[in-house]
Amino acid sequence: MFDEETVELLRSGNSPYDFPGLTLSRTVEQSKAINQIRGVAIIIAGAGMCTGGRVKHHLINNISRHESTILFVGYQSPGTLGRQILDGPEEVRIFGEFFPVKAKIEKISGFSGHADHDELQRWMSSIRNVPRRVFVNHGDPESAAALAADLTADRGWSCTIPEYQTSYTL
Repeated sequence: MFDEETVELLRSGNSPYDFPGLTLSRTVEQSKAINQIRGVAIIIAGAGMCTGGRVKHHLINNISRHESTILFVGYQSPGTLGRQILDGPEEVRIFGEFFPVKAKIEKISGFSGHADHDELQRWMSSIRNVPRRVFVNHGDPESAAALAADLTADRGWSCTIPEYQTSYTL
């Protein structure tokens, strides 16, 4: 999935994440120091759905700044802070406080690390023994329902979309 330049970089033993100007923040103190930067900076933060960790502190320091852009490059599940921000509210609650959303909010699709519908179907086509039941427990409710319906129609598999706090005996 990498372009030729990145493949060559990896083959030569180099990392595409080692380039001039990149500073890794490995400690909490280093991460907090980012918030003192004034001027142009790109903060690449983990916790992709903004549910915990240092990213929340970076959001607190930037979400109310008109000159900031918050760019999402992965899927944001319903109910997560990341999805709330993408849905365009006037304010969001972070650590119990409300912050006005003044930053520009952007999204680039296609960078999710999860398999999509077709990739899951392709992977499941290699399963030789028909499973007694398939639990579809990932994705938006509509996507999960579509995958379960397709597995039932295409393969005749028994599919269940588990509901929150429901237990099953296997």
